[in-house]
Amino acid sequence: MADNTSSNGISRKDYIFSVSVIGLFFFIFGFVTWLNGILIPFLRTACELNDFQAYFVATAFYIAYFVMALPMTPILKKTGFKRGMSVGLWIMAVGCLVFIPAALTRTFGLFLTGLFIMGTGLTLLQTASNPYITIIGPRESAAKRISIMGIANKFAGVIAPIILASIILKDSHILEEKLAQAADAAMRASLLDELAQRVIMPYIVMAVILVLLGLLLMFVHLPDIDTEAEDEAVGEANVKKTSIWHFPHLILGVVALFFYVGVEVIAGDTIIRYGQSLKIPMESAKYYTSLTMLSMILGYLLGIILIPKYLKQVNALKLCTIFGVIFALGAVLTPAARIFTIPFIDLVTFKPLQLMIPVTVLFVALLGFANALVWPAIWPLALNGVGRFTKTASALLIMAIAGGAVLPLVYGKLAVSFSTQSAYWLCIPCYLVIMYYAFFGHKVGLKNGV
Repeated sequence: MADNTSSNGISRKDYIFSVSVIGLFFFIFGFVTWLNGILIPFLRTACELNDFQAYFVATAFYIAYFVMALPMTPILKKTGFKRGMSVGLWIMAVGCLVFIPAALTRTFGLFLTGLFIMGTGLTLLQTASNPYITIIGPRESAAKRISIMGIANKFAGVIAPIILASIILKDSHILEEKLAQAADAAMRASLLDELAQRVIMPYIVMAVILVLLGLLLMFVHLPDIDTEAEDEAVGEANVKKTSIWHFPHLILGVVALFFYVGVEVIAGDTIIRYGQSLKIPMESAKYYTSLTMLSMILGYLLGIILIPKYLKQVNALKLCTIFGVIFALGAVLTPAARIFTIPFIDLVTFKPLQLMIPVTVLFVALLGFANALVWPAIWPLALNGVGRFTKTASALLIMAIAGGAVLPLVYGKLAVSFSTQSAYWLCIPCYLVIMYYAFFGHKVGLKNGV
């Protein structure tokens, strides 16, 4: 990138403004996405579910990416980047509003419907924003830009579960005692109805914010990026390729992203319930998703500092997979009884508390650090050389987010069949698949392996 223009001929002012706007939307992605870590234990109680059933929260949310990613591609081509983003925000707002009848009737199926609709809106947003941020500047620094987006995303993931937990899980220990002492089914149902209705106000507020942001975006200037023009930069090697399936490194990238998103969601969405299963009070457990997000932010910051000056993005991906295997082994092999406490300040009430953290839970949180640079590294590697197929390739990569729908459900089944700790063995083969892509898969089918 030159002093005043980017590699796409965009002025530096427009470049910085565009990256800032997309950063705001990645914050929104994170805020909505990482609420699931609290919703899983919340709906498990409110709708009287077991662990396996509760993880359908993640399934309903993330399966939208698989079902809707390809249909969103022609919509995005018709609406353009900016209008497509606005439509995505409004679809998410509709999903938030579905939580109202879901809470009033305490119907798990309606909650899942609302989550699917929100996932659909996010699919449109992600299909637009990920390739945009990848190619708006030099490709060799794409992982750095995506890392900046990741910080915005995961910072939202730090605060979102804490805010929601302070509203819907306040005095949860008192409610649990009342439920245990409920004399009849009618009294228990009344308590659960009261609990379920706590989500109504926060989701109404989110719906209003999403509608307003969609309207605001219509008046914001964002430069268009012509992904079709990318074909000119990849030379003769791409001319004879007539299908997206002629790029094996892309297809393998989709597979790697499927398993990556699965382990990322497992690390962020199961950790609170895992802490509960180890008899950790919700006063401490509600912070565990935030710990995972904080460790991811640390990884992103290192990525921004090191990539590409000191560390190539492909080497960062290799290191991440090695750390992933090590931390996953730590999670399953560390005795659950090893617990340490640290003094902490409640981020909502500002009251002092003793945060209880089992060492095995800490290893799960550290998976966030291992995961941090996987998404930023795989995107530019997978899109390398696809040229005029960039939009369709991006849709396939977005479809890979379905890993977040499938693998947490597998985790839930393993947790019910064996234990919540043993279920983390699932992460090992996932990281090995990503490791193959990091070392070999990203070069398959490319001339000279680059």
